[in-house]
Amino acid sequence: MKIFCVGRNYAEHAKELKNDIPEEPVIFIKPKTALVQNGVPFYYPEFTNELHYEAELVLRVSKNGRHILPKNAFRYFDAVTVGIDFTARDIQSELKKKGLPWEKAKAWDGSAVIGAWQPADKYDFKKGVRFSMTMNGDSVQQGNSNDMLFNVPDIIANISQYFSLNIGDLIFTGTPAGVGECVVGDTFVGYLESQQVFDLTVK
Repeated sequence: MKIFCVGRNYAEHAKELKNDIPEEPVIFIKPKTALVQNGVPFYYPEFTNELHYEAELVLRVSKNGRHILPKNAFRYFDAVTVGIDFTARDIQSELKKKGLPWEKAKAWDGSAVIGAWQPADKYDFKKGVRFSMTMNGDSVQQGNSNDMLFNVPDIIANISQYFSLNIGDLIFTGTPAGVGECVVGDTFVGYLESQQVFDLTVK
């Protein structure tokens, strides 16, 4: 199982981190040990002093494929949820200054949280799929798939040019503006449209 992630896929998020708007999808991968299933505790990692949350729409791959055309992309996933791409921002900043890869900041064990899966055919991607997250009861992030710089078909097509997609792979599609720092005791609740899909407390 592979976890594909798309960076800088919302213009406002790229701006808030002072990053350039990409001309093609920015893809990175987390190992399967990064995954925290819905309902499993999440622990603040000991190696960072600046842990940031990033809520994202997540797809579950349901069919093996390579070199997938955008028009066929919706055949390759069957479920969707909301997840959190946790980032050790202090470590990421130091790595970026040195021109080094981000894995230590993005791909550590337990860095990818996902909510309960919902059937993909419940949602109309042409109209846009809304998702949101609260922290300690306050709204911190709201996103809509129609606001992505690269939409779902584009993402799947781009990833499949370089990597085989296999049943069970996950795709984190990028985070909207509103990312921020969290500490032990903070509670996050994620929503897909109006459906609550996770309730997570940082331990």
